Amino acid sequence: MPATIHQEIVISASAQRIYDALLTSDQFSAFTGGRKAQIDRTPGGAFSCFDGMIAGRIVELIEGRRIVQAWRVGNWPDGIYSVARFELEPQGSGTRITFDQAGYPAEAREHLEAGWHKMYWEPLRAYLT
Repeated sequence: MPATIHQEIVISASAQRIYDALLTSDQFSAFTGGRKAQIDRTPGGAFSCFDGMIAGRIVELIEGRRIVQAWRVGNWPDGIYSVARFELEPQGSGTRITFDQAGYPAEAREHLEAGWHKMYWEPLRAYLT
């Protein structure tokens, strides 16, 4: 069975604010410390972030609720993409992000698990609250 990363995070912001921050080039750049991001927020659209270190395509969008991306790190072998899925659900005055990632190289697991917290959840929380 392929390995998956599963994380659940609660952020004190609306699902729509989180959705927009994850899919708007300027906002993504701002919450990640000014690293360049280019995001075509349409299904099939390309994205790159962290100055091009991460790239992929938008697979599915449900406004304010779900983002699914074919996602890869630039130093992975050619043709290797993982699937990153963000589910956004209102919880009290905030939002629960249920995140799952599958299909990454096995040796990348530890780095990815820590990286989601360090590079996404912590700066996103600070940016939005």
